[in-house]
Amino acid sequence: MSPLQCMRSLLALVLIPPMTFVVCVLAIIDLKVGRRSKPKAQVFPRYWGRIICAIVGAKVRVEGVEHLDPEQTYIFVGNHCSQFDIYAFQGYFPHDFRWIAKKELFRIPLFGWVMRETDYIPIDRSHGRRALKSLNEAAQRIREGISVLIFPEGTRSPDGTLQPFKSGAIMLAIKAGVPVVPLGFNGTHQVLPKGKLLARAGEIVIRVGRPIPTAEYKMRDKQALAAQLHDRVAELLDPAHLPAGF
Repeated sequence: MSPLQCMRSLLALVLIPPMTFVVCVLAIIDLKVGRRSKPKAQVFPRYWGRIICAIVGAKVRVEGVEHLDPEQTYIFVGNHCSQFDIYAFQGYFPHDFRWIAKKELFRIPLFGWVMRETDYIPIDRSHGRRALKSLNEAAQRIREGISVLIFPEGTRSPDGTLQPFKSGAIMLAIKAGVPVVPLGFNGTHQVLPKGKLLARAGEIVIRVGRPIPTAEYKMRDKQALAAQLHDRVAELLDPAHLPAGF
């Protein structure tokens, strides 16, 4: 990594926390004082994502948006191999969406309040009755018209290759009953692999697949839907991101 790129990456690390604070304040002012809609308040996190990508020299392109209906609610399902999956998607994806986040984040002062006010969805990642209740509540919020992005692998891939999909995310898709859209995040692992702090410049391509209806799926079909989604996401990835022998 060149000295200039190192400086750019360090600058991004330093700026992300204060930028996040400023975005939270601006979103609340926009909602409470400007009285604008919650979708319009998303302009602030969108600039947040774009600025972070610009600082490190990550150029983002989205392909396949023509598959989407701007008025439709979706669950977007993608591979997850870098923190820049989040920055790139937040900054450049044109469809209105919210994040599903672990409930602990909603306890953070200001940050958690803003997430709640702008329709982000909490999820209990423990096991048992509380987890099932939070899954049902999240599905209901999605049915009411909130599109979300989920990463069924559960965590970032350590080497950038596509990992098996966990059933919890698939259960949410079946419970919500809205179409799921496969996404392929390409180039994010090269920009910032898991376990690294300093990002590299590079090109990120988010490929959008065709929506898959879920209304006819039942819980007994979750493994079949998981396999179908895994294959659809794999089709959207460059060869370097695929498991050996795929």
